[in-house]
Amino acid sequence: MSQDLSLDQDLEESDPEFVEIDPTGRYGRYKEVLGKGAFKRVYRAFDELEGIEVAWNQIKVTDLLRNSDDLERLYSEVHLLKTLKHKNIIKFYSSWVDTKNENINFITEIFTSGTLRQYRKKHKHVDLRALKKWSRQILEGLLYLHSHDPPVIHRDLKCDNIFVNGNQGEVKIGDLGLAAILQQARSAHSVIGTPEFMAPEFYEEEYNELVDIYAFGMCLLELVTFEYPYVECANAAQIYKKVTSGIKPASLAKVTNLGVKAFIEKCIANVSTRLPAKDLLMDPFLQADDDHESIPRNLQSKILHTGKKEQIDFVDDTSAETCRDFSMHGQRKDVNKIFLKLRIADSMGNFRNIHFPFDTEADTTVSVASEMVEELDLSDQDVSTISEMIETEIRSYIPDWTSVENSVDNVGVDVAISDSSTSETKNVSSPLSIESNNLALEVLPSGRKYWSDSPKGIGGCSPIKPGPSNLSLTSDQNVESSSSHILGNNLDHSAIIKGLESELLSEGDIHDSSEAHLLEENCSDESVDLKIMAEKLKNLLTQQQKELDELKREHKLVVSELLTELTPESCQKVLGMCKLKRSDFAFDL
Repeated sequence: MSQDLSLDQDLEESDPEFVEIDPTGRYGRYKEVLGKGAFKRVYRAFDELEGIEVAWNQIKVTDLLRNSDDLERLYSEVHLLKTLKHKNIIKFYSSWVDTKNENINFITEIFTSGTLRQYRKKHKHVDLRALKKWSRQILEGLLYLHSHDPPVIHRDLKCDNIFVNGNQGEVKIGDLGLAAILQQARSAHSVIGTPEFMAPEFYEEEYNELVDIYAFGMCLLELVTFEYPYVECANAAQIYKKVTSGIKPASLAKVTNLGVKAFIEKCIANVSTRLPAKDLLMDPFLQADDDHESIPRNLQSKILHTGKKEQIDFVDDTSAETCRDFSMHGQRKDVNKIFLKLRIADSMGNFRNIHFPFDTEADTTVSVASEMVEELDLSDQDVSTISEMIETEIRSYIPDWTSVENSVDNVGVDVAISDSSTSETKNVSSPLSIESNNLALEVLPSGRKYWSDSPKGIGGCSPIKPGPSNLSLTSDQNVESSSSHILGNNLDHSAIIKGLESELLSEGDIHDSSEAHLLEENCSDESVDLKIMAEKLKNLLTQQQKELDELKREHKLVVSELLTELTPESCQKVLGMCKLKRSDFAFDL
């Protein structure tokens, strides 16, 4: 009885309080962040009138609030959103402008199963029938939007903006509020959208509702291949060149199912031949419901014909190993340092634990994730997954934390390696204090260090298939003990953190000699390969820096042409309103 009372007390004490309430007093916002984008954040909230959880969307609209005409159009667009009623469009409940904090808030229904992208990653193997069902629902939602006069254009459709009710297989289009609101800004055409999903005509700022059909085609391509379109491109500039040149994503060639491929090609065709949602819904590909084909988990798949039934199979037997699940756990040990543990598991039951420090001031989530993916032989699409997990874990300790890459242009920063990060990790000593946990020190090409319970350099073991630890090779008994310890996932993260922390604080000759000895022992065989990789990295960074410089020059030229249309006095006022200086641009006024 006393235990029940204690449990009730704990639940009452843990009950979160509202941090903000809407003007009507109906909706209360919690501190928990469900998601965030370049322009908005989404919080968990509660509708006290209906007794249901809802999503509280918050968008900064500082520039719009300065112009009464823009603000009036904003109210008009938001009113339109409230009138949208369709089974495949997320419900829009309420909205209001917070002039004090210069943002607009709107309440929508909440989907606990997450986005279609998250859902597809979680469920690796689905029947083609399910894929067609999702496609029909998305197209029905788009048909409803495009049937308005004038048509309602989403402008940023992607798997991250499509939400799933996992219990019923229900799919709904979301984030309409963002597109409708931001279109009021003069530069909306150049701001809204994700490069990988933007149609060629989007860049010319002369487009119609068919840009949503193009984006839908890219969504379908991602669902089939598990690969972001144009993943082969290093930055937005390269994507722009390929898209405007009519070059399709490389992943399209990996779609071996001819019916799926043909349907995707219809969606991403040139705008002059691209079909609207109404016609695509009548396409034979979406009419057949008796299919039981499976979409491959491995990108390299082949089609086998077995009687009347078409089944998709894998090229090799390693496909199960490529289906990995990730989990992240962290502990904060000082103001700027958080120790993270990345757990990588595959469908065969094998897993690997990676422990590494993250400097919240010097490191970036993308650069760290990119290095990990490169080192651990993971797939390219895992970069964004690991990066998001790192950011989520960091934000659980520092809610307002922003990664360094978000404070500069997003173009080409994915491969940036922080010098301060490298120098910081050099202070990490050898794992002498954590040998009992069967962890070994590994060193990335950049100099960043991490600890692993299955070192890649021992016995030729795959990173996902733990082999005997270099700390447990003295006897068969020790090997068996180590193996069971790892497979049982009993590594004490707290103890490991304490070990890492003590090593971070240690300095001197012992540190230098032990680290040098460890590097010589574990990395001597890889020194040649590391030098080659270092040279490749230098060349890659140099090439990307050139592309960045060229892109910045083009941007300055566009700004220069725009501002030369103004008188010197007007130009100075415009620059002042934008908090810019003449020296920021290479032009003469």
